Amino acid sequence: MIHLASRVPDPAVRRLTATLYGYAFLSDLVLLYPLYVVFFADTGLSVGQISSLFVIWSAAGILFEVPSGAWADVVSRRLLLCLAPLVTAAGFALWVLLPSYPAFAVGFLLWGAGGALVSGALEALVWTELDRLGAVGRYARVLGRARTAGVLGVVVSGVLAGPVLAVGGYPAVGAASVLACLLATIVAARFPEHRLPADAPVDAPVQAGAPVPASGHDPAAAVRPVAAAMPGDREPDGSPADDEGDLGWCDTLRAGVTQVRTRPPVRSAVLLVAVVAADWGALDEYSPLLALDTGVRAEVVPLLLLLLWAGVTVGGLLAGVGERLGRRGYAALLGVVGVGLAGGALTGRPAGFVLLALGFGAAQLATVLADARLQARITGNSRATVTSLAGMATDLLIIATYAGYGLLATVVENAVAFAVTAGPYLVLGLVLLTRRRPTVVPASSTAAAAHGPR
Repeated sequence: MIHLASRVPDPAVRRLTATLYGYAFLSDLVLLYPLYVVFFADTGLSVGQISSLFVIWSAAGILFEVPSGAWADVVSRRLLLCLAPLVTAAGFALWVLLPSYPAFAVGFLLWGAGGALVSGALEALVWTELDRLGAVGRYARVLGRARTAGVLGVVVSGVLAGPVLAVGGYPAVGAASVLACLLATIVAARFPEHRLPADAPVDAPVQAGAPVPASGHDPAAAVRPVAAAMPGDREPDGSPADDEGDLGWCDTLRAGVTQVRTRPPVRSAVLLVAVVAADWGALDEYSPLLALDTGVRAEVVPLLLLLLWAGVTVGGLLAGVGERLGRRGYAALLGVVGVGLAGGALTGRPAGFVLLALGFGAAQLATVLADARLQARITGNSRATVTSLAGMATDLLIIATYAGYGLLATVVENAVAFAVTAGPYLVLGLVLLTRRRPTVVPASSTAAAAHGPR
């Protein structure tokens, strides 16, 4: 039987996804990406100063992440998506106009703030709009393709950065980066956004036997395998979602924090996103060093990194297939991440980047599925706030990973530090395999599971 979810989406869904893909591509079409470390070094910064800038960048994300998520829930998620590229563009402009450590630090603060404005707001807007259109079952594959569009933006940046630098130097590279951000703001203005009225029930559970949404796709069927990836304590079946109404900023922030603190399924989903996304997100910064350690010339490093970007691209495109993974399948996926990253690093050869590409691709897929699981468990009007809490947890773990990696690299080889840092994926996979299964939800309540507390 042909699944109705495979049908061509209606024009409203196509408009949403086209806007999302264009926004993701332009947001990462930043020619400064492959060059900013070189730019800092050419300006005279030491390795220690550059590392301190990375810490400032991550700290800015932590500082602005949750407040901006609550702001998105209260004001407008589309507004924040429009503002984010403008804030980032201001940082890039400051870099090329006043190249110095203070300017770079302020620029990273602005870049971190811009990333925080997007984090939470983007996922919440896309989930809410797909839910409104009866196409929430497409969320994982849509998000996977959006991540792929972002990777393509990075790839194009890598291809164009060298020629633009040769023609116009760093000012031209900076101007092109600012232009891409401005175009992203224009595209963001096309996002649809429909806010729930204050007296409307929020994420009301679907009663057993209720008709399937207009798309013909049962959201519960789409998210159930992903939700099974890491079992958590379930709340009483059929319990209604909180109707938070029209809350202010402080109340929305409190509601999001309370949801994570008091609902174990949501809390476990937040932690899963953080653990899965942080490790490979930090290791990605050290992949150029692994390339140099293989003995290749500096000119060959970008070609090896292209293999990693190709793996990440494939991982994002496989999100639709990955939705079918159960707990054991997801645990096996995490095993592929750990073995690919550790094994590829320890080979010490350029061919090892094929294994690294496999590991990074599996990590991208695991991250998308973890986010889909989180969105399926969030209830109420504080969706962006809860998602931002996951983003803040990710940033905290990334900083811890940077610190741990730096300590390891002082006593062992870079490849060994890389492999050891990839170890948590194997540990998490074993945890998923050994944990006892949660109580089976009766068939009569499976439809409600998509929207009710999990």
